[in-house]
Amino acid sequence: MSVGIFFGSSTGHAEEVASKIAQNLGVDADVINVAEADAAKISSYDKLICGSSTWGSGDLQDDWDSFDFSALEVSGKTVALFGLGDSDGYGDTYCDALGKLYFAFKDKGAKIVGATSTDGYTFDSSEAVVDGKFAGLAIDESQDDQTDDRIASWCDAIRSEFA
Repeated sequence: MSVGIFFGSSTGHAEEVASKIAQNLGVDADVINVAEADAAKISSYDKLICGSSTWGSGDLQDDWDSFDFSALEVSGKTVALFGLGDSDGYGDTYCDALGKLYFAFKDKGAKIVGATSTDGYTFDSSEAVVDGKFAGLAIDESQDDQTDDRIASWCDAIRSEFA
């Protein structure tokens, strides 16, 4: 079974989170910048973890934004998602990139795992909230003192899906 962790990062924060997820998850996984991947590469993995920082008015990071989701072949595959946002500066579009990834992968038939509670977060609005929970791991740059604990807890929750 192959696990690919794909991230889109402009400042290095999403790359750092992806690396911490790989370390915490405890499975053999490839950590890959989506800028160096296409749909065929992503589709070649059995299980996926994908993440993006949120930019502008709730946009995906540039490399994900220009990615051709239409060519993905992920129907039935297990996918976990993570997103980064800044609730202090962008509380009205908090972690919207996570929501955009969720709908892109769900629309292609992926089995999305790893939803997390919104408890402990303060924001006005987010496309990442689906059925009352975040569609994956939400990392708040305004609460960076909680990042490591949030990653560890999330990895504990999804580990069985990737073992």
